[in-house]
Amino acid sequence: SAGRKEPPPPPPPPSSPAVAAVPDGGWGWMVVLGGFVQSALVFGVIRSFGVFFVEFVAHFGESAGSVSWVVSLGIAVLQFASPLGSTLSAHYGARPVVMAGGFLSSVGLFLASFSTSLVHLHLTVGLLTGLGWALVFTPSVAAVSHYFEKRRTLAMGLAVSGAGVSSLAFCPFFQYLVDLYGWRGALQIVAAMSLNLVASGAVLRPLAVEDAQPNGEKDRDVHQEPRTLASSFSLELLHHGPFLRYVLVFVLVDMGYFVPYAHLVAYARDVGCGEYDAASIMSVAAVADMVGRVFAGWLADARVFSRSVHDLTLWMALTGICLALVPLGHSLETLMPLGLCYGFFAGALVPLQFTSLVEIVGARYVMAGIGYMHMLESTGALVGTPISGWLRDITGNFTASFICAGVVLLAASLLLLTLPDYFSCSRAPKAHLPGPAKPHGPKSLESRGVPQRSRELYRIETG
Repeated sequence: SAGRKEPPPPPPPPSSPAVAAVPDGGWGWMVVLGGFVQSALVFGVIRSFGVFFVEFVAHFGESAGSVSWVVSLGIAVLQFASPLGSTLSAHYGARPVVMAGGFLSSVGLFLASFSTSLVHLHLTVGLLTGLGWALVFTPSVAAVSHYFEKRRTLAMGLAVSGAGVSSLAFCPFFQYLVDLYGWRGALQIVAAMSLNLVASGAVLRPLAVEDAQPNGEKDRDVHQEPRTLASSFSLELLHHGPFLRYVLVFVLVDMGYFVPYAHLVAYARDVGCGEYDAASIMSVAAVADMVGRVFAGWLADARVFSRSVHDLTLWMALTGICLALVPLGHSLETLMPLGLCYGFFAGALVPLQFTSLVEIVGARYVMAGIGYMHMLESTGALVGTPISGWLRDITGNFTASFICAGVVLLAASLLLLTLPDYFSCSRAPKAHLPGPAKPHGPKSLESRGVPQRSRELYRIETG
């Protein structure tokens, strides 16, 4: 009858279109390729920039400490501006943001080639290129998470392995360019190479998600969800207990993780290894790092352990043990296996850092979560290496430095045990349970990163 109310529509079936839209392959492998290119052209360039360091010191006649700030400032901007990359991607889509970031990084390196003072390098490489890297990194990593579910960790491992490959190739290649064209010409060629970041952003094709709700419902929801500063930047993550504990884990990890990059070669020289022998230890570690990232991705997706966070705990603990054992190496024959193990274990935990985050905050928050995690964990990297050097100055050797680095990583692996449902092996993490979701219209890959209400995070944490 006319006065009778129509019953509400039935809820959507468990296999919702949003889940079905995750391809776990297909064009997703092009997204992985884009991630591989961005990790190679961001972190590969950062790791190989030491070739230009020597040239800058000689040309500008400045101290090594002052020149060191060129790359340090770029890394700092990359880390602290990561939330900006997340927020812009949520509003405008990952594709245009990554392409803009690639263009900015290239322009910064190109302008750096015309520098007449160290301040110009700080502004171009440090500020402009660093900002471009920040706009590239977080959306590219988040895109891989959105395109894969069953093979997410393997895809992530392949995407981030570009840093290992390029680290081996770029150092000798950059030196060749400097010898042939000088540092200015070499920087211009590196700037041209960085334009490939624009192409890597172009492959981030929107991932369509169907809507099962009527148009009227959708329209009402749009009006009920005004955009605020807190929702735009996902500020609710900053009072989400499990996420903050997870970030603290990686603050501790970064305190020990980078110690071998700064001091393993110096330690090898102290125990009697030759200059090239000591350098070869880190070369072997770089190869093992690349293999470890791919292997850990395959192992995690094979479900040998029930959850990614369990794999992460294993690799983190093994990395800590390996670092603590470094002082037992007193020759090339004993340090080479330790460098190999460190590279493999440390590389293995990298892709799991991002895929385990999905279990903590859910797929909707992964882009914002990566941005905040990358920003906050940088404090560990900033203090870890100086503390290691301070211990060396006090004790006269690197024994305490490596033991403390290992202990810090072991402590971080124990902190993972405090995460919600860590010991649950028979059921999916709560972040994956379907809650009373609000209706949404047709979405793309980028719009899936748009923040929801903080009460959704509360449901994830409390169930």
